[in-house]
Amino acid sequence: MSRALGFVGVLIVAAVGFYIYTKQAQSVTPAGEGVTASPRMTVDLAGVKNDLLAFANAEKQEYALEGKYLPLDDLRAKGTTLPRSQRDQFSYSAEVSETSFRVVATYSGPEVAGVPKTMSIGENMQIESQ
Repeated sequence: MSRALGFVGVLIVAAVGFYIYTKQAQSVTPAGEGVTASPRMTVDLAGVKNDLLAFANAEKQEYALEGKYLPLDDLRAKGTTLPRSQRDQFSYSAEVSETSFRVVATYSGPEVAGVPKTMSIGENMQIESQ
């Protein structure tokens, strides 16, 4: 009897673990109707988000050191380590003033459900998708 209860307990724990795993996997994939983004695109989107955070951190560091934000090319010229200006089908640009910045990643590939056309980050360090 105790072996049967032990086995049932293991099955319940495995089912709960599988449920949690599937919920976490859903939160990683892009949201949208009829998501058809490939696993490669999901990885690319995560990479773009990391790149945007790296650009924003570099801008914040520059502001802390110099009291102003700089265009990405100027940051690179100063020797700041930044991601490349393009990742697969995403290209990066920056809108900069002395007191604010916005780094934008623009998608130029074929339309895929769940892949935003633009993703951006500003001094609030929040990534926005459109």
